[in-house]
Amino acid sequence: MKVSTKGRYAIRAMLDLALQPTECPTVIKDISRRQGISSLYLEQLFGLLKAGGLAGSVQGPKGGFILTKPPSEISLLEILQAMEGSTAAVSCVDNPMLCPRADSCAARKLWIKVKRAIDSVLESTTLEDLAKSEARSQVETGQ
Repeated sequence: MKVSTKGRYAIRAMLDLALQPTECPTVIKDISRRQGISSLYLEQLFGLLKAGGLAGSVQGPKGGFILTKPPSEISLLEILQAMEGSTAAVSCVDNPMLCPRADSCAARKLWIKVKRAIDSVLESTTLEDLAKSEARSQVETGQ
């Protein structure tokens, strides 16, 4: 599995929301400035994040984007699946009908184990975990 720019930037944008006060919606231009990501690109990402039920928008003069759940309840797996789809390295893992040898293929069994390991790490890592790590890094670097 290779995580695209879309997946990496979505995690950064969601982490940015997680680091903001929960009662304050965050506008895209502020996320763009802090994260160095194009506002236009962020708009596309937030469309997918909203469709995935991970981010919501608040309309009006004090509007912007918010997390739909607490950071402790949003896993990195959810974010990446909203952006990338499956975490499988090869397509036959999710769809064995693609290969007539799928039932007897030793390599496919390996790829299934790899997907499970990746999913396990991503599922057990939340935005809250990243936020705590970010806070520790800022303390260590004096920011």
